[in-house]
Amino acid sequence: MPTEQDLKQKLQQLKLVIKGLASVLVAFSGGVDSTFLLKVCLEVLGKNNVLAVMAKSATYPESELQDAVSLAQMLGARYKIIESEELEIPGFSENPPERCYYCKRELFGKLLDTARMEGLNAVVDGSNYDDSGDFRPGMRATAELGIKSPLKEAGFTKDDIRALSKGMGLPTWNKPSFACLASRFPYGEKITREKLERVARAEEVLRILGFFQYRVRSHRDVARIEVDPAEMGRFLDSGLREEVSMKIKQAGFNFVTLDLLGYRSGSMNEVLNDEQKAAWKN
Repeated sequence: MPTEQDLKQKLQQLKLVIKGLASVLVAFSGGVDSTFLLKVCLEVLGKNNVLAVMAKSATYPESELQDAVSLAQMLGARYKIIESEELEIPGFSENPPERCYYCKRELFGKLLDTARMEGLNAVVDGSNYDDSGDFRPGMRATAELGIKSPLKEAGFTKDDIRALSKGMGLPTWNKPSFACLASRFPYGEKITREKLERVARAEEVLRILGFFQYRVRSHRDVARIEVDPAEMGRFLDSGLREEVSMKIKQAGFNFVTLDLLGYRSGSMNEVLNDEQKAAWKN
């Protein structure tokens, strides 16, 4: 766990980085990282020099967008919603390993245009130091476009962000991780709006049943459930298993399975070899 002194030093460094930008557009999802970043940006630069921008997209559930809007309002931030249609991006729907690169190029290109129209100096995202160790082709796109990542620059890990968010009273301090719905499909399986909606409905089943950290990975007609290992014991209840299976089938799947390894971020990347990952290492 981070020490209080470490957190204090990192927060001071973060504020210096943000102050140097003078005015920013925050790529805002309402997650742990971007909410903390928006909060600090508002403290350092003031409301008039900060704009939170959310993207309305088929790859994110409507509930996530509404949560982000509510958080921006709670923080007293100016905000704007733009349209982002990833399914129309050439190469995206075919779902290659570099899919996120195409998505981020399109989305952050729009954010840069918005920042220019609003007279803001920089676009910032919530990437943190932990993100450097995963397979994230989208980070190459943000680097090419000159997007700033103040949390990463100040050395913030996810644990750091959660700890300080808790101290600031942010409701997102213990919010589970979320990634766009496109990450639920094996590379090479074509992504469609209908498939995205099916996954969203299936994950809503788990949310309503009170699971904290989960994914429904889509393998054509098979739904592979990942939940936090601490929650896997709930599936020993035959009544719960039957309810989950029935409702996820109603969402559009023919078969429902439980991944015995539980939830892990980026599990679809496990099929990639080191050479493929290295090719997109930023």
